[in-house]
Amino acid sequence: MAILGTGIQDGLLLKPITYPWAYDLYNQAVANTWFPNEIQLGEDLADFKKMTDEEKHAVTFLMSYFNPNELLVNKALAFGVYPYINAPECHLYLAKQMWEEANHCMSFEYVLETFPLDRDAAYESHVTVPSMAAKEEFEVKFIRRMTEETLDISTTEGKKDFVRNLVAYNVILEGIWFYSGFMVALSFRQRNLLRNFGSLMDWVIRDESLHLQFGINLILTVLEENEDLQDPEFAEEIRQMILGAVEMEERYNHDLLPKGILGLNAEYVNQYVKYLADRRLEELGFEAHYNVSNPAKWMATANDTLQLVNFFEATNTSYEVNAQATKK
Repeated sequence: MAILGTGIQDGLLLKPITYPWAYDLYNQAVANTWFPNEIQLGEDLADFKKMTDEEKHAVTFLMSYFNPNELLVNKALAFGVYPYINAPECHLYLAKQMWEEANHCMSFEYVLETFPLDRDAAYESHVTVPSMAAKEEFEVKFIRRMTEETLDISTTEGKKDFVRNLVAYNVILEGIWFYSGFMVALSFRQRNLLRNFGSLMDWVIRDESLHLQFGINLILTVLEENEDLQDPEFAEEIRQMILGAVEMEERYNHDLLPKGILGLNAEYVNQYVKYLADRRLEELGFEAHYNVSNPAKWMATANDTLQLVNFFEATNTSYEVNAQATKK
């Protein structure tokens, strides 16, 4: 069974598993299930009140971007990925991912409800801030191709559009743009601020790391199974998509951090963006383009959620549902 296809009655038998990586990711995603209100976010209010206007702007800006884009990812999955895949193990994972994106949306709503943020301003920014709106329009055009026009997945061009959509969402949005925002969000905890907010972001990042892994595996599988996609011009188009996305993120980060906050400015974040882009390029089989060092090496341990303990309650923040906790 090929991974691509639109047959309604295809892929109705889960086993034998054709793509073990998808099944493994589904099981890990289920084990990672969590709920926003398990985090005592109200305990961060004292920190928030003593933060500078620039710092509060950064938190609001991140919520302005994350909240609608989690729902946008779900549209991309529902309309641009799920209908074009046969493998049931992939459908299982996509169903769990869609729930996770909804859970992330509710998590950011929780932040908006807890911190004294201007919700109306936060909601409007993804339309009124040009750098943020440009990123959203970049993503929307790929869903539009999948939904408002006819996409024939049996043709080379149709398969290319499928891959373009995966690159736009799984690699660029989730693998670069989201991670850039995660680093800014977790930078507060580096200064002993918003520690519970940091725990919430840890859980989001753990989900997103699996989303990224699934997307990369899916892209590589589609390319491997479809020789007609293995041409240099298409490869260069994908590479240029990623490089163009870095430029868009650079403009966005100057609006996110117009003056900089303690220990963090747009140049620092944008070096991290270039570092991320090089990793994504390498994962897709390209050479690194920017060859910059990681300015935020602390991120490697900051979101190692298997070791994190909630600062306030001394409980493990990375419990796993159905984990083998009963070993003797």
